[in-house]
Formats: sequence, C-alpha cells, structure tokens
Amino acid sequence: MSTMLTIRLDDDLQSLLDRACGAAGRTRSDLAREALRRQLTISTFEELRRQVMPLASEQGFETDEDVFRAFS
Repeated sequence: MSTMLTIRLDDDLQSLLDRACGAAGRTRSDLAREALRRQLTISTFEELRRQVMPLASEQGFETDEDVFRAFS
C-alpha cells in the first residue's frame, strides 16, 4: 500500500532539493523517501546503540575502535 505525505519546505530547503534532484536525475519524491529512510535508519541505530552501550561497556568496549579491533 502506498501513502501520500505532504510536507512544507522553506525556500532554502526547496532550492537545495531541486539542485540535488537535477544533479541526481531523480524526482523530489525519490530523494525525500531516501532521506527519510536514511534518517529513520540512523535514528533506529542510535537508539539501539544507546541501549547496548552499557552492556558493551561492562565487557570492556568503550569506543567504536574497541569493537572494530575485537571483530575484525
């Protein structure tokens, strides 16, 4: 199922969006969907990370580099 969403853009954001659309050869809707999907993914990741950090810290993982070293 597809749902329509209407948003208001200020002039600066509309100009940025129009330039990005022209450069990418894509529609406003395409770029807006991609940006929304990306932001929601980032928000989900940040929330999961916030929940896991205390547990990771207990295991000695304090930074991203700690995790990278352990699993690479």
